[in-house]
Amino acid sequence: MPKIAEIEPTPNPNAMKFVLKEPLTWGISRSYDAREQAQGDALATALFDIPHVTNVFYVDHWITVTQDGAANWDELMRKVAAPIRAAPAADAQSQAFGAAGAGHPALADETLSDDQRQKLAMIADMVDHDVRPYLQGDGGDLYLVGLEGNVLKVHYQGACGSCPSSLSGTLAGIESMVKMIDPEIELVPV
Repeated sequence: MPKIAEIEPTPNPNAMKFVLKEPLTWGISRSYDAREQAQGDALATALFDIPHVTNVFYVDHWITVTQDGAANWDELMRKVAAPIRAAPAADAQSQAFGAAGAGHPALADETLSDDQRQKLAMIADMVDHDVRPYLQGDGGDLYLVGLEGNVLKVHYQGACGSCPSSLSGTLAGIESMVKMIDPEIELVPV
């Protein structure tokens, strides 16, 4: 059962990041935008049972919970803390989720040409090293959905998913980095 070490605000005023003393997973992220998506995940389901919770994102030693903006954070944090503390630690949970989410699934797309696969691998490496640590520091992440022609589809997770700055400043910054790999690629958030 993870203990909460600290609670941090994120750049998204509707999201809070809970830093834990024990990990929930080992490198496998879980992101849910609705209760229906969380079936089979007891922690996320319990959090969605709390009124006003709209998104649950967690990986390793932290979890970000996003609300609809209508709740008082002081009250909501007390309600959210109980299922987080009751969740199983990574040792029990990582085995169940282990096969499902590691790596970059977009690279496994068999319709990609060798050139597209190489570009996507370079972009994935850039995201892993130059982007992801900063997004995770703010309670979010970025998932590469796929590359179709010159359109790279990305999906923001956690606090970044509904943060106004992620769709403006952050996306523009990532796109300029991607354009160093291929100036023709256009980033589209989905």
